Amino acid sequence: MRLGKVSAISFDLDDTLWPFRPSVERAEATLHSWLIEHAPNTASVLPAWHTLGRLRDEYERSRPDLVNDYRALRIGSIRLALELAKEDVTLTDSAYDAFYSARQQVEFYEDALPALAWLSARFPLVAVTNGNADLRLTGGAEFFRETLSARALGIAKPEPEIFHAAARAADVHPTDLLHVGDDFHLDILGALGAGLQAAWLVRQNHLETRFLEHCARSPHLTIRDLSVLCRALGGPAELSAGQFRIT
Repeated sequence: MRLGKVSAISFDLDDTLWPFRPSVERAEATLHSWLIEHAPNTASVLPAWHTLGRLRDEYERSRPDLVNDYRALRIGSIRLALELAKEDVTLTDSAYDAFYSARQQVEFYEDALPALAWLSARFPLVAVTNGNADLRLTGGAEFFRETLSARALGIAKPEPEIFHAAARAADVHPTDLLHVGDDFHLDILGALGAGLQAAWLVRQNHLETRFLEHCARSPHLTIRDLSVLCRALGGPAELSAGQFRIT
């Protein structure tokens, strides 16, 4: 795909700017330790930290109305664990605070911060996330004009309205907004369906050829890291993930 006029860029966060799984695993391990210390009977319900994820998934299946509210789902699953363990459910909010604080400890991909610095000097940037990461806590907020979350808006990707809200936040027409993300359905098809341009970030090379051929039918840019995006938008050839020069 050849990019059209790009006046602003919106970014997904998890698995686009940093790997999602390590931060959640760290947060669940922190939450597990907190619960064992402050509500010891939860050990019978949560014998290991990774059982927290299974309990959360189980709670989500019982509450499809909360599918896009990650905070409510996590709080509900913590309360459930405390109830099952016959512990004090008033500990729920404090337990969630421990989880949430650890959740914001992310490790940016090598190319992410240099790319954001280069891009933010040239384009308004807006973050668009279905998750609960907070750029003010993870770092990187200085590069963005605004962060739009599914929970705050009550609208989640791939719905067109959240992308249109990003265009308004950047003060551009949707056709002039380029959305960058790792999830082909939520980010790429969602953005294209809303009238935006899209760049699919594929950091891993293990995708099936058949899937890539299917995706190739959609008019989007495919990039392996954000330095490629910078070059596509006029950056110098020496920009690379390993040796990123900001000019």
